[in-house]
Amino acid sequence: MLVVDDEPASVNLLRITLGMDYTVHTATAGAEALDLLAAHPEIAVAIIDQRMPGMSGTELIQKTVEPYPDLIRIILTGYTDIESLIEAINAGRVYRYLTKPWNKEELHGVVRQALAVHRLATDNRRLQEELRTANERLRVENTFLKREARGRYRFADIVGASPVLQRTLDLVERVVAMDTTVLVTGETGTGKELIARAIHYNGPRANQPFISENCAALAPDLLTSELFGHRRGSFTGATDNRQGLFEVADGGTLFLDEIGDCPAELQMRLLRVLDQGEVRRVGDNTPIKVDVRIIAATHHDLQKDVEAGTFRKDLFYRLSVFTVPTPPLRQRPEDIPLLAEHFLAQLIQRHGKAVRGFTPEAAARLTAYDFPGNVRELENEVERAFAMADADDYITPELLSERFTNVRAAAPSNAGSLRTAVERFEAQLIREALARHGGNQTHAATELGLSRRGFIDKLDRYGLR
Repeated sequence: MLVVDDEPASVNLLRITLGMDYTVHTATAGAEALDLLAAHPEIAVAIIDQRMPGMSGTELIQKTVEPYPDLIRIILTGYTDIESLIEAINAGRVYRYLTKPWNKEELHGVVRQALAVHRLATDNRRLQEELRTANERLRVENTFLKREARGRYRFADIVGASPVLQRTLDLVERVVAMDTTVLVTGETGTGKELIARAIHYNGPRANQPFISENCAALAPDLLTSELFGHRRGSFTGATDNRQGLFEVADGGTLFLDEIGDCPAELQMRLLRVLDQGEVRRVGDNTPIKVDVRIIAATHHDLQKDVEAGTFRKDLFYRLSVFTVPTPPLRQRPEDIPLLAEHFLAQLIQRHGKAVRGFTPEAAARLTAYDFPGNVRELENEVERAFAMADADDYITPELLSERFTNVRAAAPSNAGSLRTAVERFEAQLIREALARHGGNQTHAATELGLSRRGFIDKLDRYGLR
């Protein structure tokens, strides 16, 4: 509380009256009052006499408006100071006025109300600042997540150096910049969605939505409603109009996983979207234009499904404009140690347990296994072994699942594969970075997070200069 009055007796009386409940600072002149406000920014209410020599109450109020916007100002005035009172109210933010001589109960009531207003104003300012900060954080996080998504699905982050995987990635690079419909084929667990995301996040639609739907996960009616949306009242439970995933993905990419399991009645609807670029919600005849890139994936041999009559021939031809096969893990065993180390590094970062890696025997046993569940099975196996391993220790063959017990692995000395595979993979990444940057070593080193000296050392080691 601040009391400003040029009459010492009035100042003392106000200090005594309010001092039992509040901290009261007093001043007998405007300049002194401004010094007190600067020294005590926590002051919430100022009671200011209007008629003071040197600096009037009106002038003092004007000087407080900008630096102290939340200060609640109360004017003390005599009955004959009506013009001065009006001037003070017009000059600044005056909350109330009290006439001299003032009434004790009225004074306490006005002060309590003024403090409540101050609390409300400061709380509102604080909430606005928190909201601004939260919005800024969300904006930054959104930018970061987009950048992270693009970074996460760079080609260099699809782990592997085997020739068969490189052929797949060559195909992906050729189709990335186009809007061509893509069909990704391969066994379950080979990373078909990872390939689809790499196509999206490295292409021109990277800043638009990537929406994924598994066509085998829902009953036909539910899948139709999920993809195309529905009109209110079109079926039991349709209480509102609802957008389908084609509308949600407008401008971006819709990934249809397990397209081979798509029911026959839905295949015609998909064909219409591909041919005409429009959808119709269930129960609605109004077409809605959509601009969506479709990437489909399947573990089926769709050509055989077409011959068997379970998949439409015309839809097959529209989906398979550009086919990208994902090789099973058994066809690229040299990638297994790289993938195992990659998954282990992720687990270490996520859980903070410093497992030191795989012993040569464990790596050799993993490499010799067929992995019918492909990359997904390997990832699960690494996670299990990580849980079994002690901190600061290695993953040994004994920590692998029982199915690895009878795996015949090459002798570790011949497996040398982990170091060799890592070096081969590193050399491949360097070649690709140099190609992307037209041979510019500085830019390639920056992309790979290497110092220029370290980058040149690796060029020498791998004979790439």
